[in-house]
Amino acid sequence: MPNCLTLKKSNCKNCYKCIRHCPVKSIRFSGNQAHIIGNECILCGQCFVVCPQNAKEIVGETEKVKVLLQSKVPVVVSLAPSFVANYDGVGIESMRDAVKKLGFYDVEETAVGATIVKNEYERMLREDGRDIIISSCCHSVNLLIQKYFPDVLQYLADVLSPMQAHCMDIKRRIPNAKTVFIGPCVAKKDEAEYYSGIVDAVLTFEELTQWLNEEHIELRKETLPNEKSRARFFPTAGGILKTMAQNEPGYTYMAVDGVENCIAAIRDIESGNVHRCFIEMSACSGSCIGGPVMEKYHRSPVRDYTAVATFAGEKDFDVEQPDMVSVRKNFEHIEKKLPEPSEEEIRDVLRQMGKFKPSQELNCGSCGYNTCREKAIAVCQGKAEISMCLPYLKDKAESFSDTIVKNTPNGLIVINEKLEVQQINAAAQKILNLRSASDVLSDNIIRILDPSDFVQVLESGRGIYDKRTYLAEYNRYVEETIVPDHESRMLICIMRDVTDEENEREKKESISRQTIEVADKVVDKQMRIVQEIASLLGETAAETKIALSKLKESVADE
Repeated sequence: MPNCLTLKKSNCKNCYKCIRHCPVKSIRFSGNQAHIIGNECILCGQCFVVCPQNAKEIVGETEKVKVLLQSKVPVVVSLAPSFVANYDGVGIESMRDAVKKLGFYDVEETAVGATIVKNEYERMLREDGRDIIISSCCHSVNLLIQKYFPDVLQYLADVLSPMQAHCMDIKRRIPNAKTVFIGPCVAKKDEAEYYSGIVDAVLTFEELTQWLNEEHIELRKETLPNEKSRARFFPTAGGILKTMAQNEPGYTYMAVDGVENCIAAIRDIESGNVHRCFIEMSACSGSCIGGPVMEKYHRSPVRDYTAVATFAGEKDFDVEQPDMVSVRKNFEHIEKKLPEPSEEEIRDVLRQMGKFKPSQELNCGSCGYNTCREKAIAVCQGKAEISMCLPYLKDKAESFSDTIVKNTPNGLIVINEKLEVQQINAAAQKILNLRSASDVLSDNIIRILDPSDFVQVLESGRGIYDKRTYLAEYNRYVEETIVPDHESRMLICIMRDVTDEENEREKKESISRQTIEVADKVVDKQMRIVQEIASLLGETAAETKIALSKLKESVADE
């Protein structure tokens, strides 16, 4: 299968949106990047439509077509009938004038080929006596059946698609002509490549629009009525049926659109519950006017249907109907390569995902798979990674953070902007003498703490760090840090109990004070003793002085 869809790796953000919307889960994740599995993909284009980063790209063929135009042969466009919904108010005449300016020989409506296909469907119902016929206009539906429901291949109408029927008709009428199909579909690129020699290239409406803009060619808004154009209804849901007679006795005619609905209908057929039925199947919701390129850039179902219905006539195009052999198309089973894992391998992966019993299999679909078991099978096949399980990652992260929160010796309190307690850990409960967290959860912080610091942080947007505070009610000292989390609009309070440190510090200070007091008393006492000694010494010296003076005087007198 050609690689019609490619991935811009730098844009892929590991969001899993593509796998959630892929109806057949044909996307593999490796190294946090999405990869399309070619032999499983049905080219419905949903991954292209839903990718929020535009990481999926449709492979362009504009340069290939330009090379065709440089040749000497006529290059004719087969224009899908959904163009009238994509280009508002522009009819086939305006499209022909504009596209021929790019160098094309002519532009015709694919609806001509749709008429040929419709005629063959009616003949099959009328002459072949088939039990069930599934329309084969949609290549994505064909791939779905070929790859996933081979038992239903017998009911798939072995008829060319309108694109192929029209391009064969063009080549029959115009010798040596090359054909280019333009439409809203990714799968048509694969169909043209796989069934070579009928359609030489395929462009999307987006590619055509870019080319016209580059050449500064404007589309003239004009639509002219054409009574013989009923097959223009083909790109709408039930459009094939609208063009058919639906008059074969005993047959039920129905239309199914959207891959999920098609799968459900095919399973009904597999079960043997459906008989004598013609089923129009379209992979896109709303049929071709809901095609991936249309849906990505121009999605308006009611307006688009109205545009097609207004443009379509009430009679068939005049066509030269080829014989039934000329419009035959062979469909073969396309084998998928990935083997089915054993039950033990599946259970082993489920255990790695933390799913030890059925009640733990949430089947939430966040990974993109409908059930945990489908995800486990994809892991075994190398299509998915265990880490794609959101509940698994959430539980793992919560388990890790809870372990930290529960075992840290620091008290943690989380409050919201209304100052209501949202979370409190065991250490904080111990500091604040609380029996359990439920005693304060959702209550205002004022119930357990002075809110002034919290209000300050809330109003200023700046945190308070390592502020030593005495909690009088609890007779505790804490080192308090309050920080704002601007994203969650929460305040986080971390309290370190420093009561023992504070008591030890006060004890040391008390001892120091006592030592100083004793030293002061000793100094005072010593000073008094010194003063007393000095005083005594002073008195004795005076008495001695007097006695000596008297002795001196006595000696002198003698």
